[in-house]
Amino acid sequence: MRPLALWRHEIRRAGRAPVLGPPLLAGALVVITWADHPLRNLFVFLELGLPLTAGLGAAALAGRDPAAELQFTMPTAYRSTLMRRLAVIAAWTALVAVAISAVLLVADGWPGTRGPVAGQLTWLAPGLWLGAFGLLAGAALRIPAAASGIVAVLWLVEQLFGGAFQQHFVMKQLFLFATTQGAAPEEWAVNRLTLIGTAVVLGAGGWLLSGRSYQEESE
Repeated sequence: MRPLALWRHEIRRAGRAPVLGPPLLAGALVVITWADHPLRNLFVFLELGLPLTAGLGAAALAGRDPAAELQFTMPTAYRSTLMRRLAVIAAWTALVAVAISAVLLVADGWPGTRGPVAGQLTWLAPGLWLGAFGLLAGAALRIPAAASGIVAVLWLVEQLFGGAFQQHFVMKQLFLFATTQGAAPEEWAVNRLTLIGTAVVLGAGGWLLSGRSYQEESE
């Protein structure tokens, strides 16, 4: 299969929700909140909405593959196929985030506390973390609905109990919404770096489990 055709195939296999979800949600948010600070709400969407769609997409992809026996006959390892599909979700999420950031900058709606370059960690750090967590949950459970539910519950818990998270030293470092909930500048930088570092660990665990889960399905 040629590279272009291969990536087209992986985009289709990734599903419509991870591809259409981010731009549709962002557009709906602007329309709904047009009379009530739409630019501010669009910035909030960077940290709240985009990471959630990335986490749900990763959890769904890393679940049980309906064609495991067919995949076993292919020369390409299952992990490589899974990583390509995750790359589709990550690249599309990043593209939407950059487009939203550009709109905010042009419209002078970017918050002044952090510059547009470092400010990309607003969505990047929680997006990587929730995506890696979704990959791990999906690979461990092998049930996309259950893995997606865990991601959604975790997101909701951090939303509802953000104050408690920020009062605890360890939980504060793993808080996903430190930007929109007003963390101090020095604490924000540590939080973003901690999220990225732990995302690498979670992603590595998900990568290892995905290979083992696929082998168990194929046996």
